Amino acid sequence: MKAIVSNNQFSLDDGNQFSEIDIPQPEPGEGEILIKVETLSVNPVDTKLRQQPFSDEEKHRILGYDAVGTIEKIGNNVSTFKKGDRVFYSGAPSYAGANQQYQLMDVRLVAHAPQSLKPTEAAALPLTGLTAYETLFDTFNISENPQENRGKTLLIINGSGGVGSIATQIAKAYGLRVITTASRTETIEWSKQMGADLVLNHKNDLSDELKKHDLADVDYIFCTFNTDAYYEKMIELVKPHGKITTIVAFQDKQDLNLLKSKSVTFTHEFMFTRPLHQTEDMQKHQTYLQDIAQKVDDGVYHTTLNQTLNGLTTETLFKAHEILESHKMIGKLVIQVDEDSEN
Repeated sequence: MKAIVSNNQFSLDDGNQFSEIDIPQPEPGEGEILIKVETLSVNPVDTKLRQQPFSDEEKHRILGYDAVGTIEKIGNNVSTFKKGDRVFYSGAPSYAGANQQYQLMDVRLVAHAPQSLKPTEAAALPLTGLTAYETLFDTFNISENPQENRGKTLLIINGSGGVGSIATQIAKAYGLRVITTASRTETIEWSKQMGADLVLNHKNDLSDELKKHDLADVDYIFCTFNTDAYYEKMIELVKPHGKITTIVAFQDKQDLNLLKSKSVTFTHEFMFTRPLHQTEDMQKHQTYLQDIAQKVDDGVYHTTLNQTLNGLTTETLFKAHEILESHKMIGKLVIQVDEDSEN
């Protein structure tokens, strides 16, 4: 079967070093399923992993951590799915990525895809949706009852990105008032389309931007862009006993003592923590994905897809990485594996 791989770490300046190879089709083991990949999404994590050094054991690297596909084979002790079911999932570091024709996956990390969406539309949701769910429910500990969240405010740094786009919809569905940041006309409009109550111009001082709307602080802050640049400002804007979560690793040393006077909780969110450490609650991924699918089919959430590339080739994959590294991507970008298969 076909797979698009890299044989070494490389930057875009090095040129396209993705290559197409033929590898054996894997067989599902205990609690696993084999999925024929139909559509996959490209995320910032892919561009970062592409540039990481190879281990001594790695011969090649298959990226891709968002996909929609149909089940081809089922391993032992799998009873919730059958061959031919269309599923969506975000993948796991312990498995080869989705940039291949067939992919093995732990059944606990997979859910039935939304019935109301095309594969391209559904592929935009798993990784970012899980990231948002874990942030809102695992780190912010918001209530599953929307009425109990009324009156609380969430600020999302970079509301028009893939994570910010779906996080806005989820937070709104669960009763939060959502404020996002953007600056370009197209990103401001996109964020409003996703349901943001207010959009602040991040090129201005965010404290001043909040004051324009008679707000001094917020209950929660979700940072999806440049934690170092916003660290002190987020502490300034969050309420006493408020919570800040980021998905972007620090590049510089920061003073954690700044959190003390307000008793602020600061948390990193890493969507792969559960599968990486084989936690007892890995099934949460499936639970969250099921809720996403149900709310999509109920018309509560909608896809964050904004751009589609056709055909899984070295050229389309390299182009996708170029688009993401331009930092101008709005919403999500997906690659349709078979150019003629969309339905």
